[in-house]
Amino acid sequence: MESGYVTTPFGRRPMSLGMLASQQLAETIEPGMKRSKWKLFRAICEARPSLGVTDRALTVLDALLTFYPDDEISEEKGLIVFPSNAQLSLRARGMTPATLRRHLAVLVESGLILRKDSPNGKRYARRDGAGAIGEAFGFSIAPLLARAAEIESLAAQTVADRELLRATRERLTVCRRDISKLISVALDEAIPGDWETMTLMFRALVARIPRVATVESLASVLDEMGLLRDEAVNLLERHVKRQKTDANESHIERHKQNSNPNSNYELEPSFDTKQGESAVADNEPNAGPPDERRLEQPKLSGRMSNGAGGAADPVAAPSLKSFPLGLVLQACPQILDYGPGGAIGNWRDLMSAAVIVRSMLGVSPSAYEEACLGMGPENAATVIACILEKGGHINSPGGYLRNLTRRTERGEFAIGPMLMALVRASGATARHVG
Repeated sequence: MESGYVTTPFGRRPMSLGMLASQQLAETIEPGMKRSKWKLFRAICEARPSLGVTDRALTVLDALLTFYPDDEISEEKGLIVFPSNAQLSLRARGMTPATLRRHLAVLVESGLILRKDSPNGKRYARRDGAGAIGEAFGFSIAPLLARAAEIESLAAQTVADRELLRATRERLTVCRRDISKLISVALDEAIPGDWETMTLMFRALVARIPRVATVESLASVLDEMGLLRDEAVNLLERHVKRQKTDANESHIERHKQNSNPNSNYELEPSFDTKQGESAVADNEPNAGPPDERRLEQPKLSGRMSNGAGGAADPVAAPSLKSFPLGLVLQACPQILDYGPGGAIGNWRDLMSAAVIVRSMLGVSPSAYEEACLGMGPENAATVIACILEKGGHINSPGGYLRNLTRRTERGEFAIGPMLMALVRASGATARHVG
């Protein structure tokens, strides 16, 4: 910067600390630093929201840069432009003098240009005998060169954010289309499932999409829509598999035989029962102590055989897809108190906690075993966590679990809506408390 000292505005225009900071910044230009003025201007246009300037102010900055004689801005070639108001107005698309002064003030306040006013407030330059400019008064574009790296970084971040928003919008649009068409085909084909509830949830999610959306707001809706789509696909896939199974059984008239009839299909180790312990009814309140830490796992060998001479039936009830453990813990935080050491870090910890909660809720081992068979051990543990979270809203946890197991075997139950309802309930409670 040419001055090397603090300059103050001419006339009644006040001095501000921001002007002083801009002047100090303009004196920190690295030696030999250069930038293409038009590339830098395009970066400023990209980063306009972050810089706090208006589009009209950028029109004035564009006009000012046309008065700089070279395409590259550098300290060696001078950083002062001194156009008259009349010439600046012409190059600013005929902007009126009052509007011109207002937007010049915006550029100064945003730290993109500096005023270097002459003693009488006019803009001019003094030249030496060789015609070189000795001293000039007007507008300094030194802050543009000093902030070039910052401006380019802001522009790159703005472009990346815009691209991320575009990609998120596209994914959300595809997900909305998928859910709408999947629900439509399920209703048209009368496929078993709670499609009415799923439709209401879908409409509620669509209503949450703001007109002027941010990446954060869209990502939240997209995550929940993704879960809803997975549930719809899960129900439809199980229906298709069940149709194929029924068709195959009808075709072969259930004449398949196991090559080794003495073998057992052990999907999980058998339950460990204490000496003298018998099956407990669903409504028994004291099925086991709360500090019980052993993991009960069901034996599936007896349920994998059909009635024809003990031959194994290769067709089992279709299992639900398990959801991410993080989502389960977000929806059911109370289950954390029953994990090993008061924490749950993996599915095994969750299933161990579910055994303790199962006993505490009075759910019999047989009911829990049937749930593990029909849903899979991960999903059975998830349902136990949901029952715990609902607390006193369920009168008979054992009967409730058996009902969900039967609905799962018929393809009428999905865990996703239950989890998302608990997530929304916990979020609403947090906002109310806050």
